[in-house]
Amino acid sequence: MNDEFYMDLALSEAWKFQILTYPNPAVGCLVLDENGQILSCKAHEKAGYLHAEPTAILFALCRKSKNFQDKFLKAYNEKFFLNLKPIDLEEQPLEPKFTYEFILKNHSNLLKNAKTYVTLEPCSHHGKTPPCTNLLKELGFSEVIIGSHDENKIASGGASLLQSSGMRVKFGVLKGRCDKLLEPFLAYQNGGFSFLKIALSKNGVASGGIITNELSRTHVHKLRCIIDTLVIGGNTVRTDRPKLDSRLVGSGKNPDVIIYSRSDKFDETIPLFSVPYRKVSVQKELNLKGLTMFEGAGEFLKLAKDGKLANVKWLLIYQSSNFKDGKNLSLDLNLKPLFSGNFGNDSYTWYEILD
Repeated sequence: MNDEFYMDLALSEAWKFQILTYPNPAVGCLVLDENGQILSCKAHEKAGYLHAEPTAILFALCRKSKNFQDKFLKAYNEKFFLNLKPIDLEEQPLEPKFTYEFILKNHSNLLKNAKTYVTLEPCSHHGKTPPCTNLLKELGFSEVIIGSHDENKIASGGASLLQSSGMRVKFGVLKGRCDKLLEPFLAYQNGGFSFLKIALSKNGVASGGIITNELSRTHVHKLRCIIDTLVIGGNTVRTDRPKLDSRLVGSGKNPDVIIYSRSDKFDETIPLFSVPYRKVSVQKELNLKGLTMFEGAGEFLKLAKDGKLANVKWLLIYQSSNFKDGKNLSLDLNLKPLFSGNFGNDSYTWYEILD
């Protein structure tokens, strides 16, 4: 196996959490032991929680030593009054400071001379989470293979620190794809990032009520918890009478809504108007900042194609495995696939909208 193979695995893991890490970048990390065996492949899942590198390191240590795993779970449960089992670690975003310090105190050199692949240069600063470079150095990793440079002046410089400690550092493996993974992060750092989301049946129908399965819809609700603003067309609001909340993920934040419409007259019994703690506005011209998702994207696709939605370059399509009776979406549009995954029998794909 070559470096590209392992970096591809790290990239695929990171893409599963694209946008969900806002305002942080999506980052993936893979750890090999000293003999070249894959121990873990993990990603940063949510801002404020453990970064990709310490997450991958934790799971690598748990795989190397059941004793380490048992000690960690006992200490974590006692600290945060939980009752996590080993299987729960796969679903539980972990508090960063406690986990980081536990690793430093209890790693027992289990990962000495290990190698790691990370899609973005490890951070070197103390923020909400401790610096990943220090962890790699203290655990005795022999080599770090990096996809993208970190251009952030505050967080960058991790590679130089690792090299100064005697560690081998290699840059640029699958750099183009790693840079593309970072595109939303760089955009919203510089003012904003917007993308379109649409659900399609297997035969291309995009209307007529629920189309995709609950797993797909839950992922949409996770995105709604993260974004600053949700934009929807006036015709869709009048026809579908949506709520546009995040109920499938419990007590998550509900985004503010912009209705893109020439007319500001709407039936205010439509459910989206009654969701608490949200602002709803009607706009004829869009001036977007932060992170924005367009829903009901069928009516926005042509605008994006014609360049009338400034800076909207990405499209997220959820596709059901079922046929649906209705009118097919019909439009000439050039797309470049960036990443595909599955939610049960549904598929989802991130695309770049080409000029």
